[in-house]
Amino acid sequence: MSKTKIKFGTDGWRGIIADDFTFENVRRVAQATADYWNAQPLPKKAIVGYDNRFFSEVYAKLVCEVLTGNGIEALYPPEAVPTPAISYAVRDQQLCGAVMITASHNPPQFNGYKLKADFAGPATPEICAAIEARIDGSSVKTGTSIKEYDPRPAHVAVVKKMVDLKTIKRAKLRIAIDSMHGCGGRVLEKLVGGTTVRATRDPLFGGVNPEPIGKNLKALSAAVKKMRAHVGLATDGDADRLGIVDEKGRYLSIQLVFAMLLLHLLRNRNERGGVVVKSGNSTVLIDRICAAYGLKCVEVPVGFKWICQQMREQDVLIGGEESGGIGFRGHIPERDGMLANLMLLELLAATGKSVTKIAGEIQKEFGASAYDRIDMHFPLEQRHAFIEHLAKSPPAKLLNSPLKEVKTYDGVKYIAADDSWLMFRTSGTEPIIRIYSEAASGLKVKQLLAQGRQTALSMK
Repeated sequence: MSKTKIKFGTDGWRGIIADDFTFENVRRVAQATADYWNAQPLPKKAIVGYDNRFFSEVYAKLVCEVLTGNGIEALYPPEAVPTPAISYAVRDQQLCGAVMITASHNPPQFNGYKLKADFAGPATPEICAAIEARIDGSSVKTGTSIKEYDPRPAHVAVVKKMVDLKTIKRAKLRIAIDSMHGCGGRVLEKLVGGTTVRATRDPLFGGVNPEPIGKNLKALSAAVKKMRAHVGLATDGDADRLGIVDEKGRYLSIQLVFAMLLLHLLRNRNERGGVVVKSGNSTVLIDRICAAYGLKCVEVPVGFKWICQQMREQDVLIGGEESGGIGFRGHIPERDGMLANLMLLELLAATGKSVTKIAGEIQKEFGASAYDRIDMHFPLEQRHAFIEHLAKSPPAKLLNSPLKEVKTYDGVKYIAADDSWLMFRTSGTEPIIRIYSEAASGLKVKQLLAQGRQTALSMK
């Protein structure tokens, strides 16, 4: 019987529990990871974290056993911990890297194997390729000497230094928090007070994918309304991304949150210099704010590993992506949902304004922005031909605005003269096409997404 072919995607390897994400396959990947780390001039010590998914703690222990069998000291948390805490531990404990057993925001039947490099951020494509190439290169060796280590206190301590908790507490904000049954747990509540919903472990996530987007945050919206809270804060399944609900219980686009946090750094924290990095499906508001402040804006492909690369190579003030992952200067080159939520609270406390008012002021100053995305089924075998067709045959206009530019470095992105845009990206592992759009109004976004959907349907 042939072995399952394991392929690393944008952020490690993910699979369906008991189908391809099995004990045997996890051991195979762990052995390849150990072989790679042993071939590098790095400390022979790593941490293996895990989220609240079914059997995550068991998979993590299997990885630890393989690492110790290969002479690498393995640190194992006593319970589920946020991914950014695992990443910070790499720097804090001077490790060769980390493994995080998590499928992040994916449905509960999935689990995954995230790799963190010795620089405390997502492993580069080169590292992932090197490990993938080593799978089945040597027989699996296991040991039993595993050391328990909780990375959360050190992570919380450094995050507390990065925000003004005194100002936040003086503002006496009413805060609703939603951990979505993920490993964010009650960490934010312990730092700033408030009330947390869905704080306990549920491997089925209450029947909702642990992705902090509007349709999945109804429990948080209800909590905000019931508490008459000033804001609702959410983290995804492994707590490296955030989601925000305003004081009226309405989901706030991460595109606006990103812009709000950038301006907070510039206007309230008086930070200067450096570059701003955004993924290709992020808002044009970032470009406009950067232009107003004389900052360089760098656009990279989707996936935080590309933002991480920029954070390692130059002075990055802030880096953000459409899915809610945001990284900050002076911290690890990694997205951190806990820190991003605290920065949002600091903004509210510093200005004394509501989420709605701040978002409205930004759009009045830098232009209106509405955004949405749809995912639709699309055959894997047709994705390359579809993307090639989009690149070679762009439309003359997006709605009534002439096409200004076509970008093809990550899928295909059509940009119109009025700055509205429509972007297509296919998944490398799932039969899905993702269609994104931003425009000056929600109606235009709906029309552009409908145009995108029709384009995709015509090619199926």
